[in-house]
Amino acid sequence: MANDFDGFSLQFLGAARTVTGSKYLLEAGGMRVLVDCGLFQGLKELRLRNWQPLPIDAASIDHVVLTHAHIDHTGYLPRLVSQGFKGRVWATPATRDLCDFMLKDSAHLQEEEAEYANRKGFSKHKPALPLYTVRDAEQAMARFSTVEPGGRQALSDVVDVVFHRAGHILGSSIVEFGVKNGGAQKRLVFSGDLGRYDSLLMRDPEAMTGGADWLVMESTYGNREHEDKDPRPHIAALVKKIVETKGVLLIPAFAVGRTQEILLILRDGIKDGSIPKVPVHLDSPMAIDATETYCKYTDDQRVPHDHTRGTGCAFFFGQLELAQSVEESKRLNLMPGPRVIVSASGMASGGRIVHHLKNRLPDPRTIVLFVGFQAPGTRGRALTQGAPEVKMFGELVPVRAQIERIDALSAHADRSELVRWAGTFGKPAPTRVFLTHGEPEAAESLAALLRETYGWNTQVPNPLEKVGLFEG
Repeated sequence: MANDFDGFSLQFLGAARTVTGSKYLLEAGGMRVLVDCGLFQGLKELRLRNWQPLPIDAASIDHVVLTHAHIDHTGYLPRLVSQGFKGRVWATPATRDLCDFMLKDSAHLQEEEAEYANRKGFSKHKPALPLYTVRDAEQAMARFSTVEPGGRQALSDVVDVVFHRAGHILGSSIVEFGVKNGGAQKRLVFSGDLGRYDSLLMRDPEAMTGGADWLVMESTYGNREHEDKDPRPHIAALVKKIVETKGVLLIPAFAVGRTQEILLILRDGIKDGSIPKVPVHLDSPMAIDATETYCKYTDDQRVPHDHTRGTGCAFFFGQLELAQSVEESKRLNLMPGPRVIVSASGMASGGRIVHHLKNRLPDPRTIVLFVGFQAPGTRGRALTQGAPEVKMFGELVPVRAQIERIDALSAHADRSELVRWAGTFGKPAPTRVFLTHGEPEAAESLAALLRETYGWNTQVPNPLEKVGLFEG
């Protein structure tokens, strides 16, 4: 290992001045810990980084610690294993269970896209290869060990880790490291992705009353506030409209978190009569698996689950139909409205929702409702910005559908909520704060606000920047 900073350093390998590719290398006392191991998503120039070699040898990494299961925080793990990683992957039990099908699904999509490119001949690579395989994902899962929220896990004589609830998705965590260097000790906290206060689904992010010396904090919405209004009337109005026009409401939703919130809103609205009774289709095997996992781990959630009679999972209701197979999904394309189709992915960058969009975007009776952040370079960003046509499967598809967006359902804390969470830190207050996982304008805006509000030494690191832990 390099002797930079006396062997105690932090390097920003991903999510620096961008919202994806979360990876941070902690070097401490001869050990290497990778905090998050995410894929870059969105713009092609970012996605190409997934194919570039890591600036460190994968075999030299001793541990990976995950904040949560989203692919921009975990999706590089199979690639890391294929490159020689032999260490342990530490996560909460819920994160581990979500990763089990999310990583395999990601690998399946990689294989599927490579096969499709080879069959259609539109790749410049001969042959086109997947970034990693399902076998790589299975080998990655074999490296997992779990830690309960609040439990302390020693990684070495000088480093231990504790997971605190982050309120973003099931199992999501604020990760706290204790790092010893001789007689000195520092606490290094990674916010991961922070959830919202008073959300419909998840409990609030945990307060960090114990303080910290260093903080690495997300800034996705560092320059924006979410809509301060109830999303339920908006969704009810859209369902009423498709009933009138016999149209279809397409909801691209992230399989983990957002899908479950949407199902709750539809279930409760149909139950109390504010939403008309229409067929609701959940067309995503991963979202179905995720929903069942949410029913297993209930401590993170506000939602009561009644399992006293062996049933009672909060997310399933009478009008909901599950589309597991490809054939069931294809049949939905032939079904007239009114109906609601909830399908992944949330940014329309892949998955079954792309087929539904290709089929239904030209129909003016279609309504497409986006319910979360749309990264640059994704179809979701293009559609929400008013693109008259979008490219799918090598074809330009005209957009005649009505495009709607609700930001109030975001699983990310907004600007005010980020500052609110930062204010929960007890003593010691962070002496250095690094803002990551945000576009440059968002991160710089939040950095200025944190300096003004708390007087913190706050900066936005550059990609691959490396800083010393015990310097100064």
